[in-house]
Amino acid sequence: MHLPDLPHPEEIRDTPRRMNPIEQRFAQLKEQGKKALVTYIGAGDPNLDATRDLVVAFDKAGVDVMELGVPFSDPLADGLVNQLAAQRGLESGTTPTKLLATVAEVRKQGCEVPVVLYIYYNLLHRPGLENFIKDAATAGVDGLLVLDLPPEESDAYESLMRENGLCAIYLIAPTTPEARVEKIVRRGMGFIYYISREGVTGMQQKVSDTIGEMTAKIREHTELPIAVGFGVSNPEQAQAVARNADGVVVGSAIVSQIAEKGTAPEMVEHVAAFVKSLGDAVKEL
Repeated sequence: MHLPDLPHPEEIRDTPRRMNPIEQRFAQLKEQGKKALVTYIGAGDPNLDATRDLVVAFDKAGVDVMELGVPFSDPLADGLVNQLAAQRGLESGTTPTKLLATVAEVRKQGCEVPVVLYIYYNLLHRPGLENFIKDAATAGVDGLLVLDLPPEESDAYESLMRENGLCAIYLIAPTTPEARVEKIVRRGMGFIYYISREGVTGMQQKVSDTIGEMTAKIREHTELPIAVGFGVSNPEQAQAVARNADGVVVGSAIVSQIAEKGTAPEMVEHVAAFVKSLGDAVKEL
């Protein structure tokens, strides 16, 4: 696909624009002196009707940003729990197009929680970068987190994201050199996702003891909010992480409960209750 001639991100990065819902949510929380709860689920697990109901229930439970993992056949950044969720999503017939239709349906129901798609680049490349980003914005998506797109190769992507009012979310790891941290945060929008340990997603017995040190280093280079994830498994851990972050990301622990309950009638209510306990712990600070 031929992309139109776009301004370089450096030329448009500081151009005034309407505040994105993700940015609005973090700004509101900052004014209130509160931290954000960011939750992740695998889209289409066990089916897209469940995804729709979970998003609505999570919004009511106090979730501040909703990450939806778009099922992909080779999810290299994910641990076993989320890999299996992706597999169930594929088996339920979930495609990016069907997921966008589900997001649009959620918006029609009046659900306003900011939505970020956790996605691999091939799924954007296949329909064409411009087409996918425009369709995502139209559906009501607020941001994308592309797991395997290096910031150094994201000029066209970032320009299209800004043009369509979406936030390009970037990851920083414990092993990211400080010089590269500075480059990444320069490109980031919405929030920076700091993954608190090396490796893939998954629950852990305890949180990393270097979170405070690393978030302090990142803050030397940006005023963007920092959300910390990878391994947060329960309310106590979520609260501990929130002390050194602007937001806490919880994924595998939620996905595990969805897998356990499957298509049981009480699944949505059960998982939403767990999510509310996470949110309560984070907001208590």
